[in-house]
Amino acid sequence: MEVKQNGNEKNGVFYIEENGVQIAAMTYVFAGETKFIIDHTRVNEGNEGRGIGKLLVKAAVDFARARQLKILPLCPFAKAVFGKTPEYNDVLFS
Repeated sequence: MEVKQNGNEKNGVFYIEENGVQIAAMTYVFAGETKFIIDHTRVNEGNEGRGIGKLLVKAAVDFARARQLKILPLCPFAKAVFGKTPEYNDVLFS
């Protein structure tokens, strides 16, 4: 399953499509030049329990690492994933 990303210098989205239909998305907004806030994660009904949300968070972590950014996960789902995944602490804004 491929995670795609679309964004600009202010905000963006990580998303997954199946058969040309977006089935999950995670939005973010930049907060200054060194961090971004994950503000919402959505997985369409019928796709829960497939690990799709976790794939979106991993894509955000990879994005942050590649650009030397920090992440502030305000979205409850993303915050929970960060809490259960200590290997993501290097990009966690504290």
